[in-house]
Amino acid sequence: MKYFPINTSLFIKNRMNFLKKMDNNSIAFFNSNDNYPVSADTTLPFEQHRDLFYLTGINQEETILLLYKKNNESYKEIVFLTKPNDLLTHWEGERLSVNDTLSVSGISSVYWLNELEKTIDGLITEVKTLYINKNEHYRAKVETQTREERFNNWITGLYPKIKTKSSNSILQKLRSIKDPIEIDLIKKACDITEKGFRRILGFVKPGVWEYEIEAEFSHEFLKNRSKKFAYQPIIATGKNSNILHYIKNNSQCRSGDVLLLDVGAEYANYSSDMTRTIPVSGRFSNRQKSIYSSVLHVKNEATKLLKPGILWKEHYDEVGKIMSSELLKLGLLSKSDIQNQTKKNPAFKKFFTHGVSHHLGLDTHDYGDLNSPIEENMVFTVEPGIYIQEENFGIRLEDNIVVKENSDPINLMKNIPIEIEEIEDLMNSKK
Repeated sequence: MKYFPINTSLFIKNRMNFLKKMDNNSIAFFNSNDNYPVSADTTLPFEQHRDLFYLTGINQEETILLLYKKNNESYKEIVFLTKPNDLLTHWEGERLSVNDTLSVSGISSVYWLNELEKTIDGLITEVKTLYINKNEHYRAKVETQTREERFNNWITGLYPKIKTKSSNSILQKLRSIKDPIEIDLIKKACDITEKGFRRILGFVKPGVWEYEIEAEFSHEFLKNRSKKFAYQPIIATGKNSNILHYIKNNSQCRSGDVLLLDVGAEYANYSSDMTRTIPVSGRFSNRQKSIYSSVLHVKNEATKLLKPGILWKEHYDEVGKIMSSELLKLGLLSKSDIQNQTKKNPAFKKFFTHGVSHHLGLDTHDYGDLNSPIEENMVFTVEPGIYIQEENFGIRLEDNIVVKENSDPINLMKNIPIEIEEIEDLMNSKK
């Protein structure tokens, strides 16, 4: 991997936290992702299942984690791997050895995959509960049968009388609250994103193509040990900035337009998620400045509201009030628009059409129960925007925020330029 080794204590702690939540006399399995085919003999680049990585730190395919809990004092941790051989090593390089696995994960019991059934048979007689891991994220749209699902079907078919429980319900809680090591990794991803953003401030000008800007980000990310974008980048100039999930990135930047950049680097599988909007010509128009200033004000106020105890929906509603006030000042909404709005259809949604925040971590839209109160050390995005279809531009700003109990939220992107004057100065000083 390109990233520096992660302190093994993180994965040891994560497993212990999961084991504490398991019933006595229970067993849980976690699988790596598939190598997904494209066509012929080609596959997509391998991406590790984030649950398995969270519990082991292992990035290798064909990996299974077994956690067995007899009682609060007795448990087993076993990793099953593909057995290395000379031919495999020649074609694909070194696979994890027993010592490598211990160094990465802190797990000393390493078996080969051909020992899986025999090992399960030796444990299953005392098992009362089988934990099944499924993708139960609120935004998930699963259209393919995964390696994990095939395993779940196999194991429950072998032992149909054993009670099953959801692993995801435990992980949703555990993964939503970040360990200090995780926060440092997200901060590293944010710092790499900053390097990319500062790079393009001296590159963007009229005539440049969106995909050329994407290439500049990609270069800077790879140079700093990020293997890729954390998600498909949005490089949206002019009217494209009104398209929330614009990913074509194939238009040419024109003088006078704004350029919306929703871009984030990953680092060690952890995501960053930044949005900045900049002037293609290096200077905002007065109209663009007024919209930008309102969005920035909403973002700053929304950040202050991210505190332990508040519900995600309450946060959204409060930010909606702040946004409504700004839209009134801008003349985009009237008092009658506000008076005639409904709870289901607030007036501000005409110009602010998406949510304010989402959990961030190993997934860009990370695990977290939106119906439970926000807690300390959760990491959220804050990303308000105003989109004006009639004027062919939209402005969105986004930072990554750590929730704190007894202090202000921590902005992991505080060093990424966001003030109008700083952006204009940097764009013009580098031309």
